[in-house]
Amino acid sequence: MTRLAGSSKLLRAMNESATLALLLDRGTLTRGDLRELTGLSKPTTSEVMRRLTDAGLAVVVGHTSGGPGPSAEIYAANPAAGHAIAISVRETQRPHLAAVLCDLAGAEVARSEVAVPTDPLPAVAGLVDDLARQAGLVPGSVRLVQLALPGSYDAAAGVIRHIDVPGWDRPGLVADLAIRLGATVAADNDVNLAAIAERHHGVAGDAESFALVWFSGGLGLAIDLGGTLLRGSRGGAGEIGYMPVGLGRGADRTDLTDLVGGPAVLALAAAHGIDAPTPEAAVAAASAPFLDALAERIAYGLAAVAAVLDPPLIVLAGDVGRAGGAALADRVTAALHANTPLDTAIAVTGVADDPVLLGAQVAAQQALREQIITTLRDTAPAA
Repeated sequence: MTRLAGSSKLLRAMNESATLALLLDRGTLTRGDLRELTGLSKPTTSEVMRRLTDAGLAVVVGHTSGGPGPSAEIYAANPAAGHAIAISVRETQRPHLAAVLCDLAGAEVARSEVAVPTDPLPAVAGLVDDLARQAGLVPGSVRLVQLALPGSYDAAAGVIRHIDVPGWDRPGLVADLAIRLGATVAADNDVNLAAIAERHHGVAGDAESFALVWFSGGLGLAIDLGGTLLRGSRGGAGEIGYMPVGLGRGADRTDLTDLVGGPAVLALAAAHGIDAPTPEAAVAAASAPFLDALAERIAYGLAAVAAVLDPPLIVLAGDVGRAGGAALADRVTAALHANTPLDTAIAVTGVADDPVLLGAQVAAQQALREQIITTLRDTAPAA
């Protein structure tokens, strides 16, 4: 059994990691604040802060003023102590990568977009190098890369599934990227990451749990259970577009994408006399009869989500969900409540920026923080 009390080095590392975690969570703190929060003695707190500042993990950002006695130094985690990159793989007519480099505080430092060639490995490596150069970082400074994928990542098999961007379904790609970049590479479904953005910057901040349904060219579902995303055994939880509609097979099979996916929205709009270049444009220019018909179709799919998960909140997101706004959400609410006894609340996404890239940035920052804290905690032997 590991004996934590047997190593002063381990205790020191634990004190440092706990203190850094507080600085990351609270923003700015004095040594007095830290003593109160950690229960450490005054000399121990001073030594911990000396070691964190010497290591470049904490910085003095100011001094207290206006009170009796000498002013106290105000500390914060050093934003430059670590950098991570969020990369969104865009499954469009011209697939491309959109990326943001952020520091330990989550602030954006650099941004770029590149086309995706057949082999994604050099494309991602080149993008990471370009962002690092923009930020003035030395090679190898990026410690973590978060991928946002229009598909599902089966971590056990090392394969990205349900993705139509050439080259990205090659087995072992994520592991090969980690070796090529010399960094940790995390991968997640783009709708899951949009849900992270919704939890931190949208309408789901106070929700105990929620489901986010993505309506755009394709469909997706993210399931947030108390702040933890349900991904499934192979990363495929939420691939709601494949849900069958009716009992047909083969060529006669119909799924939910055929009902409310991008082409289906355009076809429904045309049937109502609306000529639009994209599904979201059709919804933005919609007449009341068209919105009523679309809401009935959306409610059909949401009835299954509500019946299986019974979430307190369902968020309508994606280009179509955002374009429909309150007018569509109100109609979906009425249609859903007319067809199911569950009183599920429906809301439009509150994220105005790119939700997938924003969610990937939040996930990257959180993972980077945990990585640095874990490194501090593991710097000493546990015996």
